[in-house]
Amino acid sequence: MFIRKHVYFYGRVQGVGFRWRAVQTAKDLHLTGWVRNMYNGNVEMEVQGNSVMIERLFQELHSDRFIRIEKTEMIQIPTVDDEADFSVRG
Repeated sequence: MFIRKHVYFYGRVQGVGFRWRAVQTAKDLHLTGWVRNMYNGNVEMEVQGNSVMIERLFQELHSDRFIRIEKTEMIQIPTVDDEADFSVRG
C-alpha cells in the first residue's frame, strides 16, 4: 500500500547522524519525503512510499547504535504527487 506519514521522533535524535541515516536508508528503500531537526531537539519527518518499506526505515532507525528513539508520534497524511527524492530540510 502506498502511503505518506508525518512523524515526530523524540529522544537522542540530534547530533547522532539521524538525518543522514534517514536519507540514506530512505533512498535505498525507494521512499520519498524529507527530514529536519526541530528547535526543541526532536526530529520531524514526512515519508512516502510502500508501507512495508516505511516500516523497514523505522526499524533501521531504531536499530542504529547511536540513535535512541524514546517516543514517536505518527499520523497518516495525504500523499504528495510528483515527489521524487528524500532530502534534509532546514
